Amino acid sequence: MTQAHPRISKAVIPAAGLGTRFLPATKATPKEMLPVVDKPAIQYVVEEAASAGLDDVLMITGRNKRPLEDHFDRNYELESALQKKGDADRLAKVQESSDLATMHYVRQGDPKGLGHAVLCAAPHVGHEPFAVLLGDDLIDPRDPLLKRMVDVQEQYGGSVIALMEVAPEQIHLYGCAAVDATDDSDVVKVHDLVEKPAAADAPSNYAIIGRYVLDPHVFDILRETEPGRGGEIQLTDALQQLAADEKVGGPVHGVIFKGRRYDTGDRGDYLRAIVRLACEREDLGPDFRTWLHRYVTEEM
Repeated sequence: MTQAHPRISKAVIPAAGLGTRFLPATKATPKEMLPVVDKPAIQYVVEEAASAGLDDVLMITGRNKRPLEDHFDRNYELESALQKKGDADRLAKVQESSDLATMHYVRQGDPKGLGHAVLCAAPHVGHEPFAVLLGDDLIDPRDPLLKRMVDVQEQYGGSVIALMEVAPEQIHLYGCAAVDATDDSDVVKVHDLVEKPAAADAPSNYAIIGRYVLDPHVFDILRETEPGRGGEIQLTDALQQLAADEKVGGPVHGVIFKGRRYDTGDRGDYLRAIVRLACEREDLGPDFRTWLHRYVTEEM
């Protein structure tokens, strides 16, 4: 019989990266603020956290990231102008971002990797389990991955990572999990993790994607974790230690995700994400799909 664990309320979103793959657009604009159709990518991530009941959001930022704070703050001048024009629809959209969650911010300082960014959240999180959401992965709201992960953490305790099955030739792009089945078809027990292995060395084709629900003991491990791959402090290395010794912070489980995921991590995937989301929009989709079909079949 499994033990019930309290539900979590805090989410951490690392957003201190330089976004070099999107230069020159990111020279003065944070990558997280690049629009995906008509909303910045970071808003989709905060919306996901809020919809899973995590209304206390800490964003790990760096230099030149002030627009992130401005976006989730009130803009009284703009709101007043829209009110005077009677533009209720756009006013609601502007106010939506500032009403999503209680937002907090801390600067990472030195860019020492994802593990270090997560460690920056320790004073805010304290001794509670918490979620980590990476902004490069946008999860379709019709596939509530994070809520499922919170439920699994509540049931089993410990930490929970999101896994996705990928082709063997792609596994070197991801962290990879060695797993055992459980009684739940979409939940596995993780007993080892490898960061970006060669296909021949990968223990499975289950790749880690950018959603985590973590036991706070991960902070103790991260404080002692030496820089790993790329000279950075890797979150995967800390999770590997948790998976190897349940006495430290409970077990590590994985939720196998088979839903809709939009990868905005590089330019090609970013463009594909925009096209997919635009095609599915009720207000944009019909005309856009007609144009896209005509462009592909007649103009290319």
